Amino acid sequence: MNHTEKGSKAYLFSVVLVAVIGGLLFGYDTAVISGAEKGLQAFFMGASDFAYTDAVHGITSSSALIGCIVGSAVSGFLASHYGRKRTLFVAGILFLVAALGTYDPEFLFFEHGKPTFPLLVAFNIYRIIGGIGVGLASAICPMYIAEIAPSNIRGTLVSWNQFAIISGQLIVYIVNFLILGDNVNPAVKAVEGVNQILNPGEAAWTIETGWRLMFLSAGVPAAVFSLLVLLVPETPRYLAMSGKDEKALQVLVRINGFSKAKEILADIKSTAEEKTERLFTYGWLVIFVGIMLSVFQQAVGINAVLYFAPRIFETMGMGSPMVQTVFMGIVNLLFTLLAVFTVEKLGRRPLLIAGSIGMAVGAFGVAVCNLVSGIPPVLPVVSIMIYSASFMFSWGPICWVLISEIFPNTIRGAAVAIAVAFQWIFNFIVSSTFLPLYNMSAGDMGDKFGHMFAYSLYGVICVLAAVFVWKLVPETKGKTLEDMSNLWKKKK
Repeated sequence: MNHTEKGSKAYLFSVVLVAVIGGLLFGYDTAVISGAEKGLQAFFMGASDFAYTDAVHGITSSSALIGCIVGSAVSGFLASHYGRKRTLFVAGILFLVAALGTYDPEFLFFEHGKPTFPLLVAFNIYRIIGGIGVGLASAICPMYIAEIAPSNIRGTLVSWNQFAIISGQLIVYIVNFLILGDNVNPAVKAVEGVNQILNPGEAAWTIETGWRLMFLSAGVPAAVFSLLVLLVPETPRYLAMSGKDEKALQVLVRINGFSKAKEILADIKSTAEEKTERLFTYGWLVIFVGIMLSVFQQAVGINAVLYFAPRIFETMGMGSPMVQTVFMGIVNLLFTLLAVFTVEKLGRRPLLIAGSIGMAVGAFGVAVCNLVSGIPPVLPVVSIMIYSASFMFSWGPICWVLISEIFPNTIRGAAVAIAVAFQWIFNFIVSSTFLPLYNMSAGDMGDKFGHMFAYSLYGVICVLAAVFVWKLVPETKGKTLEDMSNLWKKKK
């Protein structure tokens, strides 16, 4: 062993870089539906054995989230029994299988290009498989980074995971835009209560091929991640809690230097074995806070915007929907960087509260724009950008930072799994109900009532999120993961 007194930042950053590719895949796989969903909808509308309604399309567009719930729910068991590294490798393989399966769901069992209900089921099974990978990555990537990073830069490094998630979303927006090229998305409109494709000939390529290529594109980063994750070490906390102190010390020395590594290892060992304490050892409040952080991160409605961005921009009548979506992705990326560079200076709580207020302003702004007629399209677009940007410097990255660090070592695997499972449950609820809610009609307002109601609801939830953080969420800036045990024992 190299008993150096100075760890290698290059080694730390290279390891973290591999882990954040899992975050990039997370963002890529969840947002790929934004460009593909119209072609997918038109394809299955051609089925003769069932009616492909808005409700069915909402569930199909969100079906990956069912897998996310499953993946996050089992992540704690897999991470505790098989390690963080092996679990990330499994996630990468699931991403790859899903990319290939959604490209060609007819493989082996169905006639190519013929939409049927059994084919829809097969497509959704592949999406759920990919969702399991997303669920595993969403829980384990920030946990992996938090457990390998020094406490003084842990928040920043975990925030890079959210930066990677948003990067994945921006990359897939651009990839979808390039795949679509000069082709057009199908225009779907309800005529006498029945959805119809208004431009089937013009959009034929997108309906037959375009959406498939968009899903297939996720296979490239999935394959890269699966190979690279084999090269990174297991986290020192998992190694120490599995009785592999020497291997844990080797990793810690490479990152922190020998003296600091010995000190950290002693702290880890002093918090006991991961499998020896029950979930509520530190009381119910820590579990409740972790769950509600996840609930609020999704209940504010952000993923309804991210998943259906082109459709939303189209209804606002503001230029090319795909171009506006790419622009929104760039804005999201820039504001995520704001969190990365301020989380250790300003702390977690101030960013969450400020972001909640900004999101509320943006959401209520969109609602008002739909209530008042004659408003220029640029105003609701700006409101959407404010709403989205506010999420990106607050609830997007900071929720993951807190979930990865607020739980004591002894319950972290199980507690993170529960918290992240709730995140995906509410993601599915919000995403699957958005289209019916958004298209809801009432009186003279028509479907503008649905637009107004949806964003008013999200605005109210944003206000409640700010109150929750102010009253219940502790500040964890500068604290070690081992400090969490004492923090929650005092609140018990």
